[in-house]
Parts: sequence; C-alpha cells; structure tokens
Amino acid sequence: MKFFDRPLSPDEIKKLQDQWGDYLKVTVDIKNNWVIAGGELHADGEQLLLSKGSQQDHIWGGGINLQDKLIDTTAVLNLRPRLKNDNLEILDPDRREKFIGIVKSYFKQLWV
Repeated sequence: MKFFDRPLSPDEIKKLQDQWGDYLKVTVDIKNNWVIAGGELHADGEQLLLSKGSQQDHIWGGGINLQDKLIDTTAVLNLRPRLKNDNLEILDPDRREKFIGIVKSYFKQLWV
C-alpha cells in the first residue's frame, strides 16, 4: 500500500503490479486528489489518508485492473448511509466521476 499525490510513473505501476498482481485496490480522497494504491483492505488506505488530513466523507474505494485497464468503484468502504450511499458501489454520479477521473489521471501511463 502506497500513498501518491501525483501521477504514477511506469516503474511505480510495475512495482505495484509485481507486489499486488493485475488488480489493485485504490482508495481515493476525491477532494485532495490523493490516492492509496495496493493493500489488502480499503480501510487501511482510508486510515492512511485520514492520518494525512483527509476527511472521511471524501474518501472512496474501488480498484483498477491493470491488464484490462478497467476501473471499478466498488468497496465495502463505500457503504455510507449517512451520505445516501447504501451500496458497495459509489452511487452519486459526481463522486463516481471524480473518483474515476482521479484514478485515470494517476494511472495515465496505462493508456499511453
């Protein structure tokens, strides 16, 4: 699990893939544009983001398949009834688009 506040280099993506395989869990602060990549649980990424000053309402989870270049927005972390998100999926279109946009920008080397 590693914290990023900028797009990843091809070497960084390769190192994460070597450690975690073709599917990476990602936990994203959609306000500060911070990404945690890798790890076993989105909750661990959430704790790291909170320790860096993130607010819980801005932290969402999902994943990226490095082979197929597919991004998903599903995580237990996303169960937030208080924010009207009573599903594993990020239901709010604005939050979901922001999450996907950040992940795409951080992993843009996959589409080069």
